[in-house]
Amino acid sequence: MRIALLQTAGDPQNRPAANLDRLEEAAARAAVDGARLLVAPEMFLSGYNIGAQAAVAVAESANGPSVARVADMARRHGIAICYGYPERGEDGAVYNSAVLIDRDGTTLLNFRKTHLFGDLDRAMFAPGPGAAELAEIDGYKVGILICYDVEFPEAVRALALGGADLVIVPTANMKPYDAVSLFVVPARAFESELYVAYANRCGSEGELDYMGLSCVGDPNGGNLVLAGDGEELVFADLDPEKLKQARVLNTHMRDRRPEVYGR
Repeated sequence: MRIALLQTAGDPQNRPAANLDRLEEAAARAAVDGARLLVAPEMFLSGYNIGAQAAVAVAESANGPSVARVADMARRHGIAICYGYPERGEDGAVYNSAVLIDRDGTTLLNFRKTHLFGDLDRAMFAPGPGAAELAEIDGYKVGILICYDVEFPEAVRALALGGADLVIVPTANMKPYDAVSLFVVPARAFESELYVAYANRCGSEGELDYMGLSCVGDPNGGNLVLAGDGEELVFADLDPEKLKQARVLNTHMRDRRPEVYGR
């Protein structure tokens, strides 16, 4: 399965409509190049560093108008799409969420960021419950984490224990945390025997300088692809046979001893 990662600064005015136009352009390009899945960054719809008041103002429900438009573009271009957005929950709280929409326009997953990063996240969002849910695309069992979530081994391992083959990670990681793309993402892929697709922002937003470096962690412990620091549409080909071989060679999942991890 070919996947595409949209590395972008988004619209400078953080307008949802303009960002959806940008997503449609990327979906069309990715589909023409054979991608079956497109992943956009964390809070792609609105911008990430926008403050609590703006997050409340632009938040949408999980079945809001933007989801409807993305479902339509997924159907027209024949590509599954995952993107980040501010979600207004049924409880009135705002969540840092990501939705995965299938090629037929069906919503497969809606994930709420579990591990909130610093004062910026905590000022805007409520934490999600961390449900390790999976969907299926082209025979791959797929789960979602958002940005900081992937830096916790337990979060990826929970998905792996459920049978995940691919973990999608919309992110808005900033300098100087390039170690996440260079080392953490490949390590998560290696230790949990799966692929990790990490789609980051680039450019600047307020005081944040995003690093780019979108990547796809390989189950053998490397990166299939590593972007630069600018606007880019990055492609990677996932190979089920390579995944199968990695799970024979790498025995972390089989050799776990959960009885000793309680403390």
